[in-house]
Amino acid sequence: MNTTEQLAGIGEARRWFMLVLGMLAQTAGAVFINGAAFLIPSLHDDRGLGLATAGFVVAMPTVGIMLTLIAWGVLVDRIGERLVLVIGLGLTAAASVAAVASASIPVLAVLLLIGGMAAASANSASGRVVVGWFPPHRRGLAMGIRQMSVPLGVAVAALTIPPIARDYGVGAALLVPAAVCATAALLCLAVVDPPRPNRVDAAEQGLLDNPYRGSRQLWRIHATSILLVVPQYVVWTYALVWLMTDRGWTAAAAGVLVTVTQILGALGRMSVGALSDRVGSRMRPLRWVAVTAAVSMLGLGVADWFDSPVAIVLLVVASVATVAPNGLAFTAVAEISGPYWSGRALGVQNTSQYVFASAVPPVFGALAAVSFPIAFLVSAIFPALSVPIVPDDPRPEIPDEKADSTG
Repeated sequence: MNTTEQLAGIGEARRWFMLVLGMLAQTAGAVFINGAAFLIPSLHDDRGLGLATAGFVVAMPTVGIMLTLIAWGVLVDRIGERLVLVIGLGLTAAASVAAVASASIPVLAVLLLIGGMAAASANSASGRVVVGWFPPHRRGLAMGIRQMSVPLGVAVAALTIPPIARDYGVGAALLVPAAVCATAALLCLAVVDPPRPNRVDAAEQGLLDNPYRGSRQLWRIHATSILLVVPQYVVWTYALVWLMTDRGWTAAAAGVLVTVTQILGALGRMSVGALSDRVGSRMRPLRWVAVTAAVSMLGLGVADWFDSPVAIVLLVVASVATVAPNGLAFTAVAEISGPYWSGRALGVQNTSQYVFASAVPPVFGALAAVSFPIAFLVSAIFPALSVPIVPDDPRPEIPDEKADSTG
């Protein structure tokens, strides 16, 4: 029995329960990884760190995640999703608890690094849970919903960590990711590894073969995602600053607009995923989104150059377009690499994006210091370059008819 046949008899409730658990795991990881940034004011005011030093400390979870994404992916391929999620989130919670009592900044930085290394487990494993439990013609929507977990985690961290850190200190604030990750680890005990062929059948079907050999599809998707992450992080990093310094908005008003764009971006990921299911392709919508990102960033740069109020509208469009492709690429990588290689392939996908995203703030900060329009115009080059790199769909994996029985 192949994987498609195994999925055919699975009840709808079980699929959605696995999706909820996958979202919870990713959200918990995001609370730890992204929540560290909200400690900067307290590290600066209470512990006397300069902003540069505080920024270095809170960057440790991101460094950690880059170091271990591929290793966790290998482990997912070997021992399955459930154990990886439970172990990884449990270790993240433990690192958070240890950091609570830390009075030493170097020790705090090391514990944040270790926590980030552990939290990386949720990226590959939760994505595999979603892809593995949903049939091909439903995966785009399911993965789009799962991808909403990152902004949800950022929202949870933004609502809880800053006020606790302000009133009770850094240690107390770290109880938030500790509690969230510990709860998620316990709930992930209910995760059931998605069905996949045994290794004998998988070998006969070629599923154990290295998908990077003999094909450039995965490499082209990775390259496309690297190029598309540049405008995404330009908007994420500098939208608030641009609205306040270039457009004269108050911090409160700018914050509201940025929050709205994050919500719209999350909905955009889900909508584009559903569109990919409908048209039976991941790569065509990915190419459409790349074009939209290039045009919107180009338009934003031109409109800002001429000080047009249309620039605000184009910022919103660009904010949605630049985050929309993540779920499409993630789903395509998992589908192409198969159940015995997708953990590693998703690790490569995320690692490459994080590495290049980390270069965006300093490089485009230097450009923005000269001129925001120039920064926006330069960032439009990257999605434009990605358009011809997007590969064709490997095969008609997404059937038009809904062949599975969802009893």
